[in-house]
Amino acid sequence: MALPKYKMSRANTRTRRSTWKAKPLQTITCPNCGAQTLAHVACPSCGSYRGRVYREAIRSAHTK
Repeated sequence: MALPKYKMSRANTRTRRSTWKAKPLQTITCPNCGAQTLAHVACPSCGSYRGRVYREAIRSAHTK
């Protein structure tokens, strides 16, 4: 394992770390119920995704 040869200044360290920011998640409105949901995920309130309802399928899979 190689160690750094020179000390990195605070400015260079902070400049490098400044790109590590948390981005807000992209939400969309559900066309079925109007609730805010994550993109590409079934709606947590009504269970629909792209015109299909998946809530019953999830319930039947957990009961078996």
